[in-house]
Amino acid sequence: MYTEHLRIPVGVGFLHVERTGRGGSPVLLLHGYGTCTFLWRAIAPQLADAGYTVVALDLLGYGESDRPANASYGMAAQAEYIARALSALRLSEVAIVGQDVGGLVGLLLAAQRPSRVRQVALLSPPDIDDLPGPDIRALQRATARTALSSNALFGALPLLEPFLQGAVSELKHMPDRLVGRYFAPFVGGDGVAQLLWLASAVELSDEELGLLAQVQAPVRLVRGERDQTSHASGLPRLEARLVGTVSTTMTIADAGRLIGEDQPGALATALLTWLERKPVTAPLISR
Repeated sequence: MYTEHLRIPVGVGFLHVERTGRGGSPVLLLHGYGTCTFLWRAIAPQLADAGYTVVALDLLGYGESDRPANASYGMAAQAEYIARALSALRLSEVAIVGQDVGGLVGLLLAAQRPSRVRQVALLSPPDIDDLPGPDIRALQRATARTALSSNALFGALPLLEPFLQGAVSELKHMPDRLVGRYFAPFVGGDGVAQLLWLASAVELSDEELGLLAQVQAPVRLVRGERDQTSHASGLPRLEARLVGTVSTTMTIADAGRLIGEDQPGALATALLTWLERKPVTAPLISR
């Protein structure tokens, strides 16, 4: 299955977009903190083979997308950049699958652009009352320690490696070669600063938290059975915020936070089942 690699302008810079499949109902895949479109390499082809047009993108500041110094990397800003990218791609309505932080970005897009979001699947969404979450806070605390023991070129590696390894159920699912692939965008003297800058943007203002109650698209919450972080314990609090949606929770066996790395086949099957059911939505509010 051929994948197009595109550069889409969104005003403050360009987003890297990968499109797999053409002509089918569009599905937008949003990665989370510390990852990129590479997360979907085993998922996107399976969705495309089932007839969907799959669009995966790197959020601004991540992967192969631009890193403008004067741009906002907050979640509401990311949602706006995605809306612009969807317009450029001529996609009027999408189903969204979002990994952790990417899921929150997807919810904000659904709240602010209800006509553009058909349904939302949140994979291991973070605890909205505990942002940025224990895993990102551990990365932030480790900065001073690693700065004394790492060279500038690979300074971000000791930060990102334990973060990624702690996100899977078994270390064999995050070998050195995969860590290296996720680390590649952060190679260089500014890698640590970029990781920390993106970490500082993982927050929701009171206004943004209030927007979650405006989400009208049906939401599926998906967690890994072996996810021991606050992502799992925070699901009830997130679900309570989604007062206008039909929310259901699914658990994937033998998976940690990065379900796509632990159980890509099971995740793809679950997503196809979810995508193929007829969504039940509340009446849209005119905006």
